[in-house]
Amino acid sequence: MSSPSQEAPSGLPVGRLLAVALLLSGLTLFFSQGWYRQLDLAVLQASRAQLVAWRQAAPLATVAGYLLVYVLVTGLSLPGATVLTLAGGAVFGLLQGTVLVSLGSTLGATAACLLARTLLREPVRRRFGHRLGPIEAGVRRDGAAYLLSLRLVPLVPFVLVNLLMGLTPMPLLRFAVVSQLGMLPATLVYVNAGTQLGQLTGLAGLLSPALLVSFALLGLLPWIVKLLLGRWRLWRLYRPWKRPRAFDRNLIVIGAGAAGLVTAYIAATVRAKVTLVERARMGGDCLNTGCVPSKALISSARLAARLRHADRYGLSPQEPQVDLRRVLERVRQKVAAIAPHDSVERYTALGVDVRLGQARLVSPWEVAITAADGSESVLSARAIVLATGAAPVIPAIPGITSVRALTSDTLWDALAEHPSPRPRLVVLGGGPIGCELAQALAQLGLPVTLLQRNARLLPREDPEVGALLREVLERDGVRVHTGCRLERVGPTAAGGVQVHFQEGGGSGDTVCVEADELLCAVGRQARLEGHGLEALGIPTGRTIDTDAHLQTLYPNIYAAGDAAGPWQFTHTAAHQAWYAAVNGLFDPLRFSVDGRVIPRTTFTDPEVARVGLNEAGASEQGVAFEVTRFALAELDRAIVESAETGFVKVLTVPGKDRILGVTIVAEQAGELLAEFVLAMQWNLGLGKVMGAIHAYPTLAEANKYAAGAWKKAHAPQRTLALLERFHTWRRGG
Repeated sequence: MSSPSQEAPSGLPVGRLLAVALLLSGLTLFFSQGWYRQLDLAVLQASRAQLVAWRQAAPLATVAGYLLVYVLVTGLSLPGATVLTLAGGAVFGLLQGTVLVSLGSTLGATAACLLARTLLREPVRRRFGHRLGPIEAGVRRDGAAYLLSLRLVPLVPFVLVNLLMGLTPMPLLRFAVVSQLGMLPATLVYVNAGTQLGQLTGLAGLLSPALLVSFALLGLLPWIVKLLLGRWRLWRLYRPWKRPRAFDRNLIVIGAGAAGLVTAYIAATVRAKVTLVERARMGGDCLNTGCVPSKALISSARLAARLRHADRYGLSPQEPQVDLRRVLERVRQKVAAIAPHDSVERYTALGVDVRLGQARLVSPWEVAITAADGSESVLSARAIVLATGAAPVIPAIPGITSVRALTSDTLWDALAEHPSPRPRLVVLGGGPIGCELAQALAQLGLPVTLLQRNARLLPREDPEVGALLREVLERDGVRVHTGCRLERVGPTAAGGVQVHFQEGGGSGDTVCVEADELLCAVGRQARLEGHGLEALGIPTGRTIDTDAHLQTLYPNIYAAGDAAGPWQFTHTAAHQAWYAAVNGLFDPLRFSVDGRVIPRTTFTDPEVARVGLNEAGASEQGVAFEVTRFALAELDRAIVESAETGFVKVLTVPGKDRILGVTIVAEQAGELLAEFVLAMQWNLGLGKVMGAIHAYPTLAEANKYAAGAWKKAHAPQRTLALLERFHTWRRGG
């Protein structure tokens, strides 16, 4: 909590007020007292003898006064620094003058940078916070090189460099040291010119065209050094390995999930020779155990829920006769129907060399493939893409190993083979997977208890979303417990499972819930084992460490999809696959992954979809925003469909229609979100959304009405008042 002394009555921080006061005072004195007239070349030439006499009579006082004036002028970004630099050479000589000017300019530049940071950085971050991320990352990575280049080229205004760097996170000490080094060559030129003060007729001729070109070339020096250091690092990195003289493939892709399939598809499309290696089933988790089966289950569950609540549609409600095995058989059929899209046969026909087996890196260019029969082959490629996917996490709870802990991978077979027609489930985790499966299974008539460690469901969404979702889950029969601290898990005498937990973050009484099965939906972690990453020293955490181009430690080895993160969606895996394929095949031409507009959908009933910032995220990042909200209860199509639960919420830049983020809770929210994804991707504001014709009656009209609500809130009242007077006049009033 801030103390009262840290904030002024106006609401501005005291530091910012002091900075404003200092700047205004300096500017006022500088111009009102006419001091700017003293920082003129003619005045300096006329007073040179007097200045030299002062230095001889009081050398220390003259040095201190000169430094103070220099720091004040440069720190407050006042005009006259060039004349002061010449004065350093004229009064103190080349050596001492260079030292004093170098010190004064560095201190002044640092003060100016600090002043700009105090005054402007927070307002700029509030205005453009979410868009500054790549810039700040670039400054952290190459800021010293950028600054040194700018300092070495005198054509770049001194004041502008200080201002721009003040808006970045560059440490002040690094700024000062790099600035001093970068300004030294120009300082020498100007101070030396000052020693010849009597021969100067103006400031324009101090930097000749040849000298400017020399400085510009010197500005390339940091990047040349950076390039040479990068080459040296790569030489050391690859030195232990023998590079093949020729390669068997242009690209080897490890993993046939969404990222791997799309990468191989793109490579084959551009006629590259590509091998795709999969150790289990083509299609990865999405096809076999994730997106496809869960959405097939959800479609059956929603129909069961409609029957149970048929009175909403003027029909007689009835309890659906659910045969869980038949439902799961339908799920298998839908997976089988989609499987040919991802099959070995299809990709072979596309020109991809598909290998089934375990792939392991043996060098930066070579992959050993162990087939099911134990045979091993080694292939080489110019580039390798790691698309190894992710696996569900089993939480480290005491006793978890004593029971059968199911995950989204193993749930399907376990339920299909379960002896009970309605097995009871405890679901651990209130994120998207946990909520989707808990609700769907409850709608199918299974007793489901959901335990969430966080205080609300879907903690990455705004609190109102989690609260609404809890209501609909409980409406469908899910027993929801939030703020749970799991104590232990153990088997029951009947072969089931019992879970002991405390609600209220561990402050409540211990509760025990029993079930037939335990489903863990607490997150996923990249599959990193068994692929040779350790042998090559490729850094990993929860995912494989990559740069903006998806390159790992070895620039010719890429990672994409769940293995690379930070997102764990099928559509982002496919999105990254394009970059991995193009960067790997056409190096050194490389593209940074565009992660500005990433949609996400939780397929509960109603669905929860979001793109960009929500209120919580914008507040955390310090981004200023306005909220426009439209309730589905006001939409004609939602009313006739008895689907009034939900809303469209749009965050925009204050006073403008530029979209920062959208959250939709509604039936088919994922479909409705697509219009806003397109708008954000191509910088179309709410005015364009409102101007597009939307068919009536459709759910998509909710987007138009949300845009209309923004427009109404920002209607030009003065213009409307003038129009009212105009129409009154037209009536003869």
